[in-house]
Amino acid sequence: MSLTRRLFSAAAMTAVLAVSACGSSDAPVDGQSRFERAGDRGLGSPDAPVTMIEYASVACGHCATWHNEVYPMLESDYIETGQVRFVLREMITGSAQFAIAGFSLAHCVPEDRYYDMVDLLFQQQNAIFQAAQTQGSARNQYLAIARSMGMSEADFTQCLSDETITQDILDANDRAGAEGITGTPRFIFNGEMLDSRRAPGESAYTYFLGNEQLIIDGEPVPNFSDAETFRRILDHLIAENTEAAMPGDDAATSGEE
Repeated sequence: MSLTRRLFSAAAMTAVLAVSACGSSDAPVDGQSRFERAGDRGLGSPDAPVTMIEYASVACGHCATWHNEVYPMLESDYIETGQVRFVLREMITGSAQFAIAGFSLAHCVPEDRYYDMVDLLFQQQNAIFQAAQTQGSARNQYLAIARSMGMSEADFTQCLSDETITQDILDANDRAGAEGITGTPRFIFNGEMLDSRRAPGESAYTYFLGNEQLIIDGEPVPNFSDAETFRRILDHLIAENTEAAMPGDDAATSGEE
């Protein structure tokens, strides 16, 4: 089956999905933080003071912008230094056929290369979309990406034809919907969702974490998605959770999804 036919077949499957709760295998396993569940793919120390979960799609333009402009800072300054545990949960937003194709390739590389493939797909997103304007070129673009990650054309074809992988991606999308995630990118910090809305009596949109307006240095945090804003948020949460975890601190807190 050609990539185009395969992709549109997958897209048709998404159209008939009903949002439903998943099974009971929710408990984290060894090597995960307490905010994760079995099946999550995480980067960074499971003992980091902050666990950051992102719901994203490799076919979502806003997700690509965030990953290309903000994620490198997160990776080098927070994940690799043990301050943040990062988890990406898959959703089918943007072009359904491209989301499924991309995540399928990420599932087909070795487990420790999953995020390398995701990074590459975000970097190449515009090229994929542009190639899609010419018949057959999207397949060639995906094949070039797969080959750059060590996959043969036979591996590539088998990967995109694997119904089990497709179903895993659809199930992840179902789960996100059941959890109330309606768009991407969406971020969860230590079990609390980062949201943007207007506080009573205010005209500007600012960030809320859970049900509380996020206040840093006495000021609400504006609704920006740039690297500097996320650095402020992360530094604040790391300091807050590090202090809470200090021995003898009766204010120690915990959070759960």
